[in-house]
Amino acid sequence: MNRRARAGVLAVGGVGVAFLLVAACLNLPAFGGSRHPYGARAVTVSLDRHTANTVAFLNFDPRAYDTLGEVAIMFTAVLGCVVLLRQARGEHREPPATAEVAPPVRRYALLVLPVALLTGGYVVAHGQLSPGGGFQGGVVAATALHLLYLGADYRALERIRPLAAYEAADALAVFAYLAVGLAALFGGAAFLTNSLLPYGEFNTLASGGTVPLLNAAVGVEVTCAVVVLLARFLEQTVEIEG
Repeated sequence: MNRRARAGVLAVGGVGVAFLLVAACLNLPAFGGSRHPYGARAVTVSLDRHTANTVAFLNFDPRAYDTLGEVAIMFTAVLGCVVLLRQARGEHREPPATAEVAPPVRRYALLVLPVALLTGGYVVAHGQLSPGGGFQGGVVAATALHLLYLGADYRALERIRPLAAYEAADALAVFAYLAVGLAALFGGAAFLTNSLLPYGEFNTLASGGTVPLLNAAVGVEVTCAVVVLLARFLEQTVEIEG
């Protein structure tokens, strides 16, 4: 196919996509209206299944399979970075020099670290009850660990960051998410259907059926994935030399 033919195919496809987009926008409800059929249904079903956070309900109940795809994308992306940033032939490692940190920075980082880590765990654990969840809390927890790098030095971070353990936990978290879906399948329901556990008492940690389990698996996966990802970049910056 020559260049003119490719341009013609692209133009036809572009016109078709533009037509569909305009047709879809013409049927949208008026902006700022109080009626939202999808939102009303989502809230109703979320309350029926004793999940206070409707966003978490959507992510880990009706859209749990879609969330599995998001988790798989992150896992694969981190795996790709690990492969690309591995120590290459001809490179060697140098032990990082001890860093000198200003006392105010050290005090602030070491003071905030446990608070930030606790906040990340809280956001993950209460994902089915309040805004947040596994994705948000996982990023907070992973970031909290790296405050030790800012407040102390790279060697201190290495002591609390055994990469093999984080890599294994990352893989196990993805497997746990799949295991919940397979358990539902073996129980006679559809894959990842919220049918394994009782929905529990509304607005408690044990409510929502399998939503807390999937949320926790995502929280562990995101925490470990971000830690591993940052570790590979820090290795290239601090340790590995050509």
